Amino acid sequence: SSFSGALRQPAGSSQCVKCRCVSLAPEVLQVSGIKVLTAGEVEAVNGTDAWLKCTFETSEPVSELSVTVSWTFRPLGQGKEESVFYYHQKPYPISEGRFRKRVDWSGNIMAKDASITIRDVKFSYNGTFICQVKNLPDVHGLAGEVRLKVVASASYSEISILAAAIGGGILLMLIILLIVVVVKHRRKKREEVAELEFQQRARKDPTMW
Repeated sequence: SSFSGALRQPAGSSQCVKCRCVSLAPEVLQVSGIKVLTAGEVEAVNGTDAWLKCTFETSEPVSELSVTVSWTFRPLGQGKEESVFYYHQKPYPISEGRFRKRVDWSGNIMAKDASITIRDVKFSYNGTFICQVKNLPDVHGLAGEVRLKVVASASYSEISILAAAIGGGILLMLIILLIVVVVKHRRKKREEVAELEFQQRARKDPTMW
């Protein structure tokens, strides 16, 4: 057929065709994009701070010069996406908008951490925060998203976790205190027994005094 005829090569060129096929494989395998990882969903009580975790994986060397981080916000409903924060060698907080003076850099580029902290969260912050990381020349890859849920009070699960942590801490302190009391009591008992034995031996042998 015409297709098989297009592939037919002279007898002396079969090795060359094979070499071309093999050489394409490494080029395909080298194509990769930066991978951005986030917490997925974060719940924060109104008026508290919310830590939005964002880390990244890249096949290229990381440096303050090569990495750029941009955070944007997409509110619930049909709201317009807006800028939140930008980082390249140093933090660049936004100068206007709802997140002005509300965002702190909490990341570490050399540790592949692009996290931020939103201070004093409000109900209007309910929505999706988008973390976009680029590390030249590794600029391809999907952005990470964190859904922030601002609530009036801590959920039952959070209260339970907090109560369990406090209860566990108190229980641990009581156990340590009990161990200290028992050790001191046994030490005092041994000293009393030793003193009593010494007095008994002294009565039998007056030269010990």
